[in-house]
Amino acid sequence: MNSPMYQPKLMAGQRILVTGGGTGLGHAMSERFLSLGADVAICGRRKAVCDEAAAAWRDKFPERRIDTYSVDIRVAPAVEEMVESLWSSGGLTGLINNAAGNFIAPTENLSPRAFDAIANIVFHGSFYVTQAVGKRWVAQAKAGQWKPWHPYRNVMSIIVTWVDTGSPYVVPSAMSKAGIQVMTKSLAVEWARYGIRLNAVGPGEIPTEGMSKRLNPGEEPGERSKARNPMARAGMMSELQNLATFLMAPGQCDWLTGQSIMMDGANALATGGNFYELREWTDAQWHGARERIEAQNQKDRAGR
Repeated sequence: MNSPMYQPKLMAGQRILVTGGGTGLGHAMSERFLSLGADVAICGRRKAVCDEAAAAWRDKFPERRIDTYSVDIRVAPAVEEMVESLWSSGGLTGLINNAAGNFIAPTENLSPRAFDAIANIVFHGSFYVTQAVGKRWVAQAKAGQWKPWHPYRNVMSIIVTWVDTGSPYVVPSAMSKAGIQVMTKSLAVEWARYGIRLNAVGPGEIPTEGMSKRLNPGEEPGERSKARNPMARAGMMSELQNLATFLMAPGQCDWLTGQSIMMDGANALATGGNFYELREWTDAQWHGARERIEAQNQKDRAGR
């Protein structure tokens, strides 16, 4: 980023929960919110990862409040306990549904456990967090603590560019992310009168360790985008940070709600943006991909 896009204190007074905020896209968005004056809370199953991120931010942003939670969002009571803790310490103004899981696999080879590993995080977990936060915002509005002239409270969910077309070889994620898009549309209508707006962002490839190792195993991060994307490159974290800030900034464009914004350099328009090309893989290639994905899973489990 060559020059600041936003006023330095644009997010002052905001407190935003970012699920999966200790790494990858969630880490980048959290850091941008902090730099613009917001307080953040991050959660994830790997508490040490969240704490490490928070320690670095406290050095960089000493005036900001940063909370960390070790939470498996697949467990509704654990989500409720976290959100109640956040409300007992001042509540929230925003939520980023970022936590996710995904990997490539032929659908006929998936076990019920493998399907649930994705659906329970993306579909169930995102709903649990959204409902736990949203019902408290609704209660505040009913109690007169939010008025129509106040800034709206914001939910932004990370989806995928292929929620409309579907995608082979990532069916659990495709189904779950499509559900989150429908949740976004539905609650934008249901909760608008309570001062809550919901939008979603479908980023194309923005290389992170977790995503790259599970969706493009054995490839150099970003290489597929360089070869196939109309802009001949992968996305940049700063681009997602800027879009997320626009959607989460208080009172700037509150009439925008229920929308899904696809940010992928027109890749989905040109190619479908999915994993159709993997139909050409041999059994040996799928075997190698499974080994690389499992190696990444073991590395993640060791960090919990």
